[in-house]
This record gives sequence, C-alpha cells and structure tokens, in this order.
Amino acid sequence: MAPRNKDQEAEVLNWIFQVLGEPVPRGEYEDILRDGIVLCNLMNKLTPGCIKKIQSKGTNFQLMENIERFQKAVKAYGLPQEEIFQTADLFERRNVPQVTLSLYALGRLTQKHPEYKGPALGPKMADKQERTFTEEQLRASEGHLGLQMGYNKGASQSGHGGFGNTRHM
Repeated sequence: MAPRNKDQEAEVLNWIFQVLGEPVPRGEYEDILRDGIVLCNLMNKLTPGCIKKIQSKGTNFQLMENIERFQKAVKAYGLPQEEIFQTADLFERRNVPQVTLSLYALGRLTQKHPEYKGPALGPKMADKQERTFTEEQLRASEGHLGLQMGYNKGASQSGHGGFGNTRHM
C-alpha cells in the first residue's frame, strides 16, 4: 500500500469543492468522502443527472451504496475499471491512497470531455501524436541483430570449464 500524501489529498479536496462551487469543509480527507455523498454530487456536476438517488443518511450499507453509484458513474464517464478504487478502500479506510489515485485519474479524464469547463486536477493529458514512416524507414532496421538475438561481439563461455567447477581468477 502506498503512503498517504497529505498535499495530494488537499489538492483533490480543493478540486472537488471548486467543481461543486462550495467551500472545503473542515475534517479529515477520508471522513469528508467516506459516505459517498460528496462523490455522487461531484459526478452529478460532471454529468448532470447521472446519479438519481443519493442516500444522505442511513445504515452503513446504504451509505456504501453511494460509493457504488459513484463507481458506476465514473466507469460510464470513461474511467477504466483498474483505476477505480474499491468501496472498502474508502469506507473502511483500507487503502485511502488508492482513492486519491482514482480521483486524480477522474480529474485527468475531465480534460478529455469537451463539455467540461471547470478547474483541472493534475497534469494535462497528452494529445495523441500519430507518426507515419515510409516503407524505406521501416525496412532500414532489417538485417540488424539486436543483442537479444544472442550475438554479443564474440563473447562466449569457452574456457569456463563446465558446470560445478570453480572459476579460476
């Protein structure tokens, strides 16, 4: 498990509440996000109406459903499954750094949505840069043997003396 980075956590909270247009509440990072309400509101801001029902209070199970709704919404928004944190990572505080990584990934992903005009989180995503090579350029490397091919300028094991023998220096 990665160590927690308080600066990154503060940056994520600032980004979330800038998007929501609200002041950052006092309290611990994981306590602010734990019930999933803030996360659901964030997704509804990014994609209006994507989460219909948000439990504001209830049993732990009902509050965990908020996190699951958020996870479904970010997946629909385009975040790959492997970048989405598990419910227990946040709710049971098992892996809070993973929650931070997921939210950074979400912040990065907003840059790929042209309808999103809000604040950015993290580095700017690179644009795809297609490269085209001529047939001549592609064929130029044929005939070269890379070192992985087993040719290493005459180095050999001759004089080694076989398995199990000591090496004489």
